[in-house]
Amino acid sequence: MIINPAFKRFVEQELLPQTELKPQQFWLNFAQLITEFSPRNAELLNQRKRIQSEIDQWHRTHRDQLFDPAAYFSFLESIGYIHSAGEDFSISTDNVDAEIAQIAGPQLVVPLKNARFALNAANARWGSLYDALYGSDIIAEEAPSAAAKGYDPSRGNKVILWAREFLDKRFPIAHGTHQDATGYQIVDSAVQICLSSGHKTQLLNPDQFIAFSGSHSKPTGLLFRNNGLHIEIQFDDNSPIGQTDKAGISDVIVEAAITTIMDCEDSVAAVDPEDKLEVYRNWLGLMLGTLTASFKKGSSTVTRALNDNRVYQTANNESLQLPGR
Repeated sequence: MIINPAFKRFVEQELLPQTELKPQQFWLNFAQLITEFSPRNAELLNQRKRIQSEIDQWHRTHRDQLFDPAAYFSFLESIGYIHSAGEDFSISTDNVDAEIAQIAGPQLVVPLKNARFALNAANARWGSLYDALYGSDIIAEEAPSAAAKGYDPSRGNKVILWAREFLDKRFPIAHGTHQDATGYQIVDSAVQICLSSGHKTQLLNPDQFIAFSGSHSKPTGLLFRNNGLHIEIQFDDNSPIGQTDKAGISDVIVEAAITTIMDCEDSVAAVDPEDKLEVYRNWLGLMLGTLTASFKKGSSTVTRALNDNRVYQTANNESLQLPGR
């Protein structure tokens, strides 16, 4: 068995040290797999080649005829491309992450060969609702042009209003609205909202409050959960947005793309040793949490890395960590 030298170095110097496998054991097992499955792999490739050839010939033969879906379906069944549905069955799985099995959230697909893209996708677990609204056409108005300089307060106010209405829908308060809030505190293990009228109120469903950062009297973040996904209201009186907000809210951070398909083939073909090594090395970096990517932005060099976990404190003073990626 001939092994590409660069691939051999990667396996023995970068990959195997992260495992309990020795190089000799790895290559021996790898050779056994090649010997065992190569005949079956060749058989499947020949089968695919045969089916594709028959499909091509069918289209050549019927190119001048009106397309008949029923006849075409029957033809695909006859060559083994389509199989009739079998009997109903059930299946169960174990040890599946909640992000796959229980939480209904968006999923991204990204080419693993591009480290920067892979990092962006992994870090898309959390994102700014303000940024998403301001820089897109979600709000019925033209987004700021790329040529526009600086912050547009008019559009910013529409973003803040949209976000407050979003909070009212997802985390309604017992009396009033988040739009009238002038402050948020933790009182008796619950979120207390101060309104512009001077009244104080709480969430209609107190169980939606999960944790916070900062202090009870002046939190820097409040974490809520809706349908299994988390949303954080952030406070910063010194930020450009927070200092103009009557409640000091600087942003609303939402848990967004909770999973990502790291694509090795469909988005970009990884066919030669150099391509495959880049893919394998990026995947190893993701698993170890060490993957980084540097790029030029203007006159500066920016280095992107994987986000750390997000750390909070529950109302009972217990530490809470959520995945940052």
